[in-house]
Amino acid sequence: MRRLLVAAVFAVFCSSTHAFAAAAYGPSGCGLGSIAFGSQPGMIQVLAATTNATFGTQTFGITTGTSNCQLAPGAPAAAKVFIEGNREALAKDIARGQGETLKNLSSLAGCADEKQVGVALQKNFKAIFPTATTPSDAVVDNILATLKTPSLACAKLG
Repeated sequence: MRRLLVAAVFAVFCSSTHAFAAAAYGPSGCGLGSIAFGSQPGMIQVLAATTNATFGTQTFGITTGTSNCQLAPGAPAAAKVFIEGNREALAKDIARGQGETLKNLSSLAGCADEKQVGVALQKNFKAIFPTATTPSDAVVDNILATLKTPSLACAKLG
C-alpha cells in the first residue's frame, strides 16, 4: 500500500504540465506551493508541485505575474518555458484553435487578440509540429515565430 502511495505521488509530480521552475522557488516552480513551502530542498517540493497543480495557481501566476511568477523582464524566456512545459496541451489547443493554454500563452506574450492567436497558430499547425518527434526547441521557435508576426501584436515578445 505504501509503495502505491509513493508511486501515485511520484506520478502526480512527474505528470504536472506546469514547468515554470526557477532557483528562487525550488524545483516545483512558482505558484501557491512556492509561497507555502518556498525553496526548501527535498521531498517537500513534491508537495509544493502538487499544490501548484491542484489549485492551478502556477498557470494563473505565470499569466498574471503573481504568486512569485514575475514575468516582466524575461517574457520571451517565460514564454519559452511555458511552451516547453505545456507542449502536449498546447498541441491539442493549437489543433483546435482555442483553449486554456492558448489563452495563457496569449496573455503571457502580451498579444492583442487571443482569438487571432488561436487562428494563426491553428493555420500554422503543420509548420509548428511537422512531426510528432519534432524537438522542443524547434516547436518553441516555430510558435514564437508565429507569435512575433506584426498582425498578432504580441507586445511582450519584442
